[in-house]
Order: sequence, then C-alpha cells, then structure tokens
Amino acid sequence: MSTTPTRALVVDDESDVQFLFTQKFRREVRKGLLEFIFATSGEEALGKLRSGEAADVVVVLSDINMPGMSGLDLLATVTAEFPDKQVYMVTAYDDGQLEATALESGARGYLTKPIDFNSLKGEVFGLETA
Repeated sequence: MSTTPTRALVVDDESDVQFLFTQKFRREVRKGLLEFIFATSGEEALGKLRSGEAADVVVVLSDINMPGMSGLDLLATVTAEFPDKQVYMVTAYDDGQLEATALESGARGYLTKPIDFNSLKGEVFGLETA
C-alpha cells in the first residue's frame, strides 16, 4: 500500500532554501513521504495555492521578512482563504513579540533560523528522526 506524500509549500526569498530543503529531506522525498513546492515570494505562493498547483499542500513554511508581501501578510491571507493549511513562520530573528503576533494571527508554529531539521521532521511532518 503506497502512501500519499505530505506536501509542503516553502516560501522564502533566499535562493539557497530550496537546495537546503532538498538536501535535508532527500531520503524522505525519495521514499515518497514528503514532497516540496517552492515559492520565492508571498505573491508567488498565493498564486500556486489559488491556481491549484499547491492545492493539496498540508503545510506552508514561510519566511517572515521578504520583499513585497511579508510572511505575516501571507499568513493572514492563507488562514482566511485556506483554513485547512497549517502555516509555520520561519525567521532569522528570535523575537518574542513577533512570535506572539504570528501565533495570534493563526500560525501553527514559529521556527528560527538556522532551522533544526530534526525538530522540523518530527514536529511539523510527524516523521521519525534519526
């Protein structure tokens, strides 16, 4: 019996993020447990969600500080339009006020960079960690 991979939309304007996620989760992707879609802006992420390209995404991981639409603006739009999506905010800034704002706005979690990928595997994706 094959399982459907958990699909995640990763939104970050930094170009190395796609490579990093691809490397850190290569085994899970190869085993068909995870599948990633990447967007480099909030606007691009919304386009993928609205067009159906990312319709079956379960988790959205979004950077907070991006040019154009901020991660918090994306959070507000996703929670309003796609309430079934779990949104996690990712930031380089460990800021208690920003974290409180994100969680009050509907974020499922708040992750600081550098991302602890083992924690991400277990807490966000529910996968066993090595």
